Amino acid sequence: MESVRKYLAEFIGTFILVTLGCGTAMLVGCDAANGGGYILTALAFGLAIVAMAYGVGNISGGHVNPAVSLAVLINGGMSVKDFFCYLVSQCLGALSGSALLAMIFDMGGVKDMTGGYGSNGLGGVKESAGAGLIVEIVLTCIFIMAILGVTSKYQGHGSFGGLIIGLTLVGVHILGIGLTGTSVNPARSFGPALIAAMNGNSDPMSSLWVFIVGPFIGAALGAVIYKFLEAGKKEAEE
Repeated sequence: MESVRKYLAEFIGTFILVTLGCGTAMLVGCDAANGGGYILTALAFGLAIVAMAYGVGNISGGHVNPAVSLAVLINGGMSVKDFFCYLVSQCLGALSGSALLAMIFDMGGVKDMTGGYGSNGLGGVKESAGAGLIVEIVLTCIFIMAILGVTSKYQGHGSFGGLIIGLTLVGVHILGIGLTGTSVNPARSFGPALIAAMNGNSDPMSSLWVFIVGPFIGAALGAVIYKFLEAGKKEAEE
């Protein structure tokens, strides 16, 4: 039963992340001419993570992101079974959040300023999959290293950990939104892209692989780098 609660917590957390983050992006838009939309969207994603870090973090760890779960797996913090169950829960949560946004916006006649339910795209990098992949790898690596550092037993951030993680997500969004829309989270990209395709817009699906592969590579890289750096701390204390 404890495992079921953890998976449900990941479903709820990712559902809320997508609903608040992508919903804000849909309302305010993320085009280069509307810089305020960048900040509002970045804050929405970051604050959603802060809320979930304190809301479900004590139940499941508050990953709400398959890339985070992969990093935790690499560092020995969870089993392979839990990783795959988290992955499924997170993707279902993102899909449900996107479906809710589609229902609200379509039924309410609200214009989706992103054109794709807040899905990611490569418009900011001139449709270059290679450039988009680099962006997602680097930003995810930064995000993962911050998470692992804050949650490490060698750090003393305590109750401020969730806030630090949320602010880091805000930071990577401020740079990444204009380039790829910022994923750093395969589930967050999967949900909106699939709902967009189901509603007649298949464009986000064509580049979806970038926002799955990039964050997973970035997460693995961040986990390996942090593990190497922290090994020096362990050796110094032994």
